[in-house]
Amino acid sequence: MPDPLRVFITGASSGLGAALARHYGAQGAQLGLLGRKPDALAAVAEGLDARTYLADVRDAAAMNAAALAFLDEVGTPDIVIAAAGISVGTLTEEAADAAVFRAVMDANVLGLLHTFAPFIAAMKPRGGVLCGISSVAGVRGLPGGGAYSASKAAATVYLEALRLELKQHGIAVVTVSPGYIATPMTAVNPYPMPFKMSAATAAEKVARCIARRSAHRVIPWQMAAVAQVLKWLPVRVYDALFEKAPRKPRGLPT
Repeated sequence: MPDPLRVFITGASSGLGAALARHYGAQGAQLGLLGRKPDALAAVAEGLDARTYLADVRDAAAMNAAALAFLDEVGTPDIVIAAAGISVGTLTEEAADAAVFRAVMDANVLGLLHTFAPFIAAMKPRGGVLCGISSVAGVRGLPGGGAYSASKAAATVYLEALRLELKQHGIAVVTVSPGYIATPMTAVNPYPMPFKMSAATAAEKVARCIARRSAHRVIPWQMAAVAQVLKWLPVRVYDALFEKAPRKPRGLPT
């Protein structure tokens, strides 16, 4: 029998990260589950072959310590999934939102770096997959969501650069840009969310992208078609459609 997969997942306390933990756990994978909520993390890990690590992906030292612990306790991962992220409304003219903007960028962009960096040296001799969760929100700038859209656009481009850097070492970098997923992050959205997926469905689709070592996929396919249209809309048309679009609430926890 082949050895079980070794999978390290951030953002595993809830939402997509928790669904990915359950997906791979059902396959008998040895899991490293990282999150900020100890009780929720313990609940996700219950009944799975899992080690849990309490850390914030914005904290480079804590992420390095968690990675080293996983390498020591479980071994070199076959798959590392950076699923942690923050989504909150921001307005540039609001002075208080400057700190929120930084928190979003730190979590959604630097969090990828802090997640992947400690594992790369160990993975180079044997290969593996690094998967970063971006978003369709990074295709165009969304009013009231400048921090989130900018962070996800940056995440997509960063992951593309990383993919090219690591390809020669047999490490695949997979970028997945979901549309709407039914999670606590989207529960507060005051607007329709077309093609919304359950977290379990999204996890299955992400896992399929990882298994195929896809360079970049937008999920579901309907949202991929929407993203393609949005990408090529002329500025005047895009502005007319989205200038008065409903906005993500401000003041959410970061």
